[in-house]
Amino acid sequence: MSLIRYQPLSSVSDLQREINRLFEAPWRGDETNGVLSSDWAPAVDIREEDARFVLYVDVPGINPDQIDITFENGVLTLKGQREHIREEEQNSYKRVERVRGSFMRRFTLPDTVDGEGITARTENGVLQVSVPKGEKAQPRRIEIEH
Repeated sequence: MSLIRYQPLSSVSDLQREINRLFEAPWRGDETNGVLSSDWAPAVDIREEDARFVLYVDVPGINPDQIDITFENGVLTLKGQREHIREEEQNSYKRVERVRGSFMRRFTLPDTVDGEGITARTENGVLQVSVPKGEKAQPRRIEIEH
């Protein structure tokens, strides 16, 4: 027999999260972060270094071939899917907590990033996306012709 910690408010918290999802951005037309069209959203850390931005995305159990990364019009989009449990397998589980289904995250990047130099790799279930910074436009004085 295994002991399971009783958390009486976890059901209330789940219900609140679902109610919040109903009243979020689809009614306002805001889908900038891509979370709304997803079944779940992986946790992401973003670090800024001198020469690049680095995104660390938690995607354990997802084959890298199932992840699509695109960069268009200054927006980095990450899409993927964690396979659903088949019904006959689900009946033998005692507890299912890991979220399944598709995910999508979008990040608006500064105009100064080098979109051609973006690279990605995975290690231990963490997707690391490296976005190099480009040259910043230097301020300059514009002479008026007369």
